[in-house]
Amino acid sequence: MICFDIEIADERWASCPVEEVTANVARILSGALSVEASYGDVSALFTNDSEVHGLNLEWRGKDKPTNVLSFPADDFPVGEGETPPLGDLALAYETCAREAAEKNIPFAHHLTHLVLHGVLHLLGYDHIDEEEAEEMETLEIRLLSQLDIADPYSDGSA
Repeated sequence: MICFDIEIADERWASCPVEEVTANVARILSGALSVEASYGDVSALFTNDSEVHGLNLEWRGKDKPTNVLSFPADDFPVGEGETPPLGDLALAYETCAREAAEKNIPFAHHLTHLVLHGVLHLLGYDHIDEEEAEEMETLEIRLLSQLDIADPYSDGSA
C-alpha cells in the first residue's frame, strides 16, 4: 500500500482532512493498480502558494504557483526489505482553496483529486498529449467515483 509521510508547513492545512484524504487515496489506488505500482512511500508537503511558486520556478521554470507539484523518485536506490520511495508532492493551500471555491465543490473533494492526480504522476501517468490525458483522467474519474466524488473534469452542467 502507498504510505504518506505528511508535513504541514502552513497552519491553514491543520483544519483540513489531510490524513483522511491521503488514506482514501492510498486505499483506492491499492485496489485499482498492480501490487508493485501501488506500493511505496510518498512525502506530501502541505504548504502555501509562495513555497510552491518557488518550487515551480526552480524545477519547472514556471513563474507562478500551482495547485500540486509531483517529484518522482526515479531510480532511487532501495535496500533489501525497504519500502521504495515513489516521490514527493507539494500542495499550495491558497490555490487549492481558490480552485475549489471557483468550481463550487467541497474543498476535501478537490484536495482528494489533487492528491490522487499527484500520486498518479509519481506512478508514471501524465497528460502531456491527448491520449495520455484521456487515460489519466479516465482513471481519476473512476477512482474518485469510489469515494462518491464527482467527475472533476465535468463543468457541472450535465
